[in-house]
Amino acid sequence: MEHLGINIITFAKQLGMPRPENLYQIRKGNYGISPDLADRIVRLDPNIDRTWLLSGIGPMLKSNPLEVVSIPFYLQEMEDIMPIIGDITPSTMIQVPYSISCDYVVRTFTRPMSDPSAVANDLFLKRITNLDDMVQGNEYVMQIEPRVLWRKVRLLKEDDGKIRLVARNRDDFPDIIVDTSIIKACWRVVARIAILES
Repeated sequence: MEHLGINIITFAKQLGMPRPENLYQIRKGNYGISPDLADRIVRLDPNIDRTWLLSGIGPMLKSNPLEVVSIPFYLQEMEDIMPIIGDITPSTMIQVPYSISCDYVVRTFTRPMSDPSAVANDLFLKRITNLDDMVQGNEYVMQIEPRVLWRKVRLLKEDDGKIRLVARNRDDFPDIIVDTSIIKACWRVVARIAILES
C-alpha cells in the first residue's frame, strides 16, 4: 500500500475485495497472504515479487537488486547452543538475502514443530529484546531454563504476563502456558528450511 501510495480501503477495492477486513487482519499479523491474494496484488502491480509477498524473502520489487549478507550458521543442535550462541564460533557463514534480517541460522532436530517428513530444520532467527513485540501466531525460539523451545505463540487475553506455546504436533506435545518473566532470551523464527528424508 505504501509503494502504491493508497490507503487500505482503496487497495481492497483495486484488488476486487468487497471489504478491507481481511487486509486489516493481514496487517495485524493474524493472517498470512494467500496465493490468490498474492496473484491479485501482482496483477495490480507486476513489479511486486510474488515470492516476497508469500514468504518475505528477497526484494519486494522485481526491479530491485538482491542484496546478500553473511550470517553465522551453527550446525550443532539448537537446544544445546542457544544459551551460549554469542560465545561460540559458528560452523560456517552463509549468504542470505538482506531482507531476511536475521542474526543466526541454527539447525534443530526437535520434533514438536517439524513436518513429519523432515529430519531436521534450519531456522533463521532474529533476536527480540522486548517480549511485547511478540506477534500472535508467529514462531519463536525461547530460552526458558533449563530448556530451549521452538513453538508458535498464542497471546492470552486474560493474562498479559503469560503466553501459550503451541506445537505443530499437538497430539504428542501439549500446549504449554509460560509466564513471560521466566523467558531468558527470545528469537523470532524469520524463516526455516526443512531438511527432508531422502
